[in-house]
Amino acid sequence: MVPALSPSRAADFKQCPLLFRFRTIDKLDGPPSPAAARGTLVHEVLEHLFELPTAERTPEAALALLRPRWASLVEERPELATMLEEDDSLDEDGWFKDAGALVERWFTLENPQWLEPAERELYVETEIDGLTLRGYVDRLDIAPDGAMRVVDYKTGRSPREAFEGKALFQMKFYALVLWRQRGVIPKQLQLVYLGNGEIVRYEPDEHDLLGLERNVRAVWQAIVRASETGDWRPRTSRLCDWCDFKEFCPEWGGTPPPLPADAGRLVLDPSVTGEAHVGDD
Repeated sequence: MVPALSPSRAADFKQCPLLFRFRTIDKLDGPPSPAAARGTLVHEVLEHLFELPTAERTPEAALALLRPRWASLVEERPELATMLEEDDSLDEDGWFKDAGALVERWFTLENPQWLEPAERELYVETEIDGLTLRGYVDRLDIAPDGAMRVVDYKTGRSPREAFEGKALFQMKFYALVLWRQRGVIPKQLQLVYLGNGEIVRYEPDEHDLLGLERNVRAVWQAIVRASETGDWRPRTSRLCDWCDFKEFCPEWGGTPPPLPADAGRLVLDPSVTGEAHVGDD
């Protein structure tokens, strides 16, 4: 069984080893948030819009997809419906209106009538030195000359420079996997921030991706060492403000749950550390 790593789990460890442990080993999970669910819905709408004929890819058509796509998501994940029903402070119509505003903003940034993606929600995977790297690409555009553009939708606002490294790490991770899969370095990485209507573009080169590959290897080696020693120490940062697990964190006066006896096995289980989902942010 070849171990695996996804960009989201690698980013968790880089941000805070204890966060990685909570999510992958202890299987702690915060409740679905309205913002995260809205992001999932917007990803769904933008994916399925491209199933329509070119001339029909209009803002009106996209908005009409919101409730049908939400119904499909709720069928797959009933807890999403519970989230809306149980939050007394949440106005369902307002929540859908906010999702619609994000969809409409996308049309000010890109014109889907001029786009014909080569792939949508593309699963990518490659093996490097006995470690499988895998994830989902929101959209892959391929030009007539074969140049690839990797596109990722973000429903939040573009981060300040100090926080943009996580998003670029994710995109370079996808670029590395595609390069190893297809033998071609993507020409452009494009982050579409719908929260404030900004597009961030980056052109990776071989030096970039070789550096990223070394970084990923080092992250994996550190994960394995932590699993062998049981040392999943927290790393504090401004991102702690948004953490769902403060009650278990020693830095915030909490106590982690007992470390599972099979923690070492879980780290080597590709379904755990390689966990990846469509629309991962």
